[in-house]
Amino acid sequence: MKDSSSVSRRGLLAGAGAVALGGSLALSGPASAAGSPPKGPTRMRPEYHFSVSDNWKNDPQRPIYLDGEYHYYYLYNADYITGGGGTSWRRASTTDHVAFRDRGVAIPKFSNGNGDCWSGSLVVDERNTAGYGAGAVIALVTQAPEGRQAQYLWYSTDSGRSFTPGGAAPVLPNPGVHDFRDPKVIRDADRERWFMANAEGQKLGFYASPDLRSWTRVGEFVRSDLGLLECPDLFQMTADDGTSHWVLGTSANGKGRGLPATYAYWTGAFDGSSFTPDHAEPEWLDYGFDFYGAVTYPHHTASGAEDPTLRRAIGWANFWDYPHNTPTLATDGYNGDDMIVRDIRLKRGKGAYYLASTPTSALGNHVQRTHRLGDVAVAGTYDLKVRSNAYDLSCEVEWDPAAPPANLGFELRRAPGGGRHVAAGAYLRGPFSYVNRRPTVNPTAGETQTPVDPAAGRLTLRILVDRTSVEMFVGDGRVVHSHRVFPLDGDDGIRLYAHEGAATFRELTIRELKVTP
Repeated sequence: MKDSSSVSRRGLLAGAGAVALGGSLALSGPASAAGSPPKGPTRMRPEYHFSVSDNWKNDPQRPIYLDGEYHYYYLYNADYITGGGGTSWRRASTTDHVAFRDRGVAIPKFSNGNGDCWSGSLVVDERNTAGYGAGAVIALVTQAPEGRQAQYLWYSTDSGRSFTPGGAAPVLPNPGVHDFRDPKVIRDADRERWFMANAEGQKLGFYASPDLRSWTRVGEFVRSDLGLLECPDLFQMTADDGTSHWVLGTSANGKGRGLPATYAYWTGAFDGSSFTPDHAEPEWLDYGFDFYGAVTYPHHTASGAEDPTLRRAIGWANFWDYPHNTPTLATDGYNGDDMIVRDIRLKRGKGAYYLASTPTSALGNHVQRTHRLGDVAVAGTYDLKVRSNAYDLSCEVEWDPAAPPANLGFELRRAPGGGRHVAAGAYLRGPFSYVNRRPTVNPTAGETQTPVDPAAGRLTLRILVDRTSVEMFVGDGRVVHSHRVFPLDGDDGIRLYAHEGAATFRELTIRELKVTP
């Protein structure tokens, strides 16, 4: 994925240095030379979320599992701060989806005549269908020589450490359309072939191949009411009732209809050439502002087998409306974070199946300190003694359904004077849950809302707070609000509130988090 609106994303990246540091969010102090974060203590770099080491990152690429590790690739621009354009594929590895080890650039930008590499996907070619050897890692990548997007094959025979172009010609040429990118390839085991979903404007093109080199168009999925479709996804999962279902996902922009601009998905049936959704309207993996270009990938058991009941998801903590509005350039010499990796499971609901998200389970291994505050009754406001920049907060909020408070929740990353904060909770007269980043420094002010039921008398909340993000998981995780925020130094307070009524924050627990090298 690269360019989608009237202002091309290629253009945005090309002039990034001047735009980013000239914006209203840039803090005082110069950025260091490209490739080197500023010396001294970290000021805004996340404590436990993935962030690029320097300069720029955007789209995640679906991780692959090799030799007991997950290998995560992402689009990276080492020349961002100095104003240079183009993206390479950089790699990191992880065993727990929380702590990542940087492995350097795997596909350098502008390394052949077809331009830089944009988004795509990787597969392990265990049967040597492409002819580069059993176990070769094959990347199908969008490149755009002379502005014409097409899909190109790259291959690796050193377990994904480095890649070689598999010829100068595209394996999927552009048929003459403007948007033609982000190939997502899976193994279609039922038909003993490869399958690709490709983003083509307001539709996803479907293709099949025996060898990853020659592709035949077999179908498409069209949506004309969700803006430009990007970064498609297709996978099969076993639900909590034991049934198996296909899921089609894509990064979409539903803002024109009052919907999110994150990862939309449908459950349904897949026959090798077409996808039939169970319902016309999509579900959304996130209802916040900053979970774009997301990818999902399978969980593997100790034996290396895929577990059909569990996948993980990772999304870029940014959006193309404001990609360069970040003070981390001035404070820490980089622009590019991800939201937390999630464990996702398919659940059966009333009349529909849906994906439920929880922060990945290994996050608990990175707890530095735990505050078990028990049940806290609030009528008005209550300030906690706990102060922190990075933590995992959980509780169940209860109220009298016959006399619910008007508004309840948390002021997070609260300034000492009480003005700046991020508000997260539920407005029961709406009624809706929300995350509101207007009261603090942020890329663009706003609040996201999702329905709640005041008559239920309770609401389970889990909120991840870090130096540049707030993510609120509501209920079982069918609803998540992910927001990019930039609190100032010292904005580390936590206030509970229940306005025009009372509520009890049961089993309130705060776990301070940090990933140590």
